[in-house]
Amino acid sequence: MDKRKEKERLLIAMKEQLNRKARTDLLTFTIATMPTFIPADFHRRYYKALDDFAKGKIKKLAVFMPPQHGKSEGSTRRLPAYALGLDPNKKIAIVSYSDTKAKKFGRECQRIIDSKEYNQIFPETLLGLSHVADVSGTWTRTANEAEIVDHSGSLKAVGVGGPLTGEPVDMLIMDDLYKDAKSAWSSTIRESVSDWYDTVADTRLHNGSQQLIVFTRWHENDLAGRLLKIQGEFDQDTNPDGWVVIKFPAIKIGAPSEWDPREEGEALWPERHSLHDLQIKRKKNPHVFESLYQQDPKPAEGLMYDSGFRTYDVIPYDRKMIRKNYTDTADTGEDYLCSINYVETSMFYYVTDVLFTQKPMEYTEPMTAKMLSRGETDQALIESNNGGRGFARNVEKQCRIIGNRKTKIKWFHQKDNKEIRIFSHSAEVQNLILFPTDWSTRWPEFYNAVTGYMKTGHNEHDDAPDALTGIVEHGNTGKTKQNLNGLFG
Repeated sequence: MDKRKEKERLLIAMKEQLNRKARTDLLTFTIATMPTFIPADFHRRYYKALDDFAKGKIKKLAVFMPPQHGKSEGSTRRLPAYALGLDPNKKIAIVSYSDTKAKKFGRECQRIIDSKEYNQIFPETLLGLSHVADVSGTWTRTANEAEIVDHSGSLKAVGVGGPLTGEPVDMLIMDDLYKDAKSAWSSTIRESVSDWYDTVADTRLHNGSQQLIVFTRWHENDLAGRLLKIQGEFDQDTNPDGWVVIKFPAIKIGAPSEWDPREEGEALWPERHSLHDLQIKRKKNPHVFESLYQQDPKPAEGLMYDSGFRTYDVIPYDRKMIRKNYTDTADTGEDYLCSINYVETSMFYYVTDVLFTQKPMEYTEPMTAKMLSRGETDQALIESNNGGRGFARNVEKQCRIIGNRKTKIKWFHQKDNKEIRIFSHSAEVQNLILFPTDWSTRWPEFYNAVTGYMKTGHNEHDDAPDALTGIVEHGNTGKTKQNLNGLFG
């Protein structure tokens, strides 16, 4: 009996310790009120940002992450309940794409606040007309709104287009304001959401109000994109009124960062969404994957390569296959050198290696020579504009120094307009050029430069599309052999 009592006392002490920590830490609060929750590594950083937001350390927070990764559980279910526990006088509004969806979030928050676990953590925060409410019944409790007993705080839930009248909003939480891709890609719906924000939501905010946007990005001009363009990202010195932006792509691109220390190419939540499954999804629809899973939205209707690219795992044998390279040298210091190794067959061009960099020729010349040699390249064609002839000669010299006597290097002057060439050959580039299945993680800058290139408007760089265009312009696939005979003799 003594051991049983001792065990009970120990469990009570452990529970009280958990509850004490749950009063000051959102992740612990979530674990205490949702025992089935097992946080992944990225959840800890996500919840840390939400905790800072709840405590007023962040005024404007934008979090972008893929579907089915727990974004709403943290931001739109646990956060409002936790914030009302910290301050029962806070007025919180949850907004989603429809009134039905918003009400669902509201009901789920109310159930958390009604729970025994919550009452043990925040006993002062009670909802009107709940099982612990006052008998007078004067505290409002509906699916759209719930007031905190004996305090001025409240929780409202509305769909886009709905009212936020009567009182100011201290904390505005906007979760998925667009139902799906079709909605986000509709200029009419995007304008409607923006108008609602300007005329309804923004009018309820005051100097101390906080805003949280938690989105799956579909379109570059959605509300999140619009606000970021207007207000910018947070910087303590230069833009203290901007947004703190946290982006969790499903597959890591680029170097580790404070919020996302993964190595390039790693899956965000491999226990739930493996890299293999993510790559399959990417293969099915690259454009949708970039928006939905990578949080890098681009309107498909404006992309030069709007139908995407095919990928390969193994290059099939072809008796006419030949290993080639096309290099577009940097015209100015701001341009990229783009050098592409590929295998030309009777049907397709299979890209095998890419050098895409803004580094000076002291770096690019030996690196190009190494890539040509490593790929056992038979023929290399280098644009000679703006120093390209000297670049070609130096690359050839470097090849010979490292023992590569195989690669035949030719240079030529490109006199035609880049934009016209890229546009006129875009269909051939998409139909005939294939990339390795992991090309987005193998060459991320090159991948973004290609998949983000627009038909109209300002493109910061055109070097990658220009090099791909050069491949089909000077290649033999689907053509007679006369095109390259004059170049490679």
